[in-house]
Amino acid sequence: MTTLVATRPTSPLARLIGRLTAWRASARAYGTTRRELSALSERELADLGIHRSMIEEIARQSARRG
Repeated sequence: MTTLVATRPTSPLARLIGRLTAWRASARAYGTTRRELSALSERELADLGIHRSMIEEIARQSARRG
């Protein structure tokens, strides 16, 4: 037996709130990653195979993945 589920069209306000929520989560991931990696010493970064110049890109990638 198949059950049909009616879906309501999403309002523009709900879509906006969803996008803002996603943007905020992305910004938080970026900031957290950047802050934590920046706090590491050169030796700790080297142990992870990361150069300090790579931190910005790694933070961006982290934000994109969510």
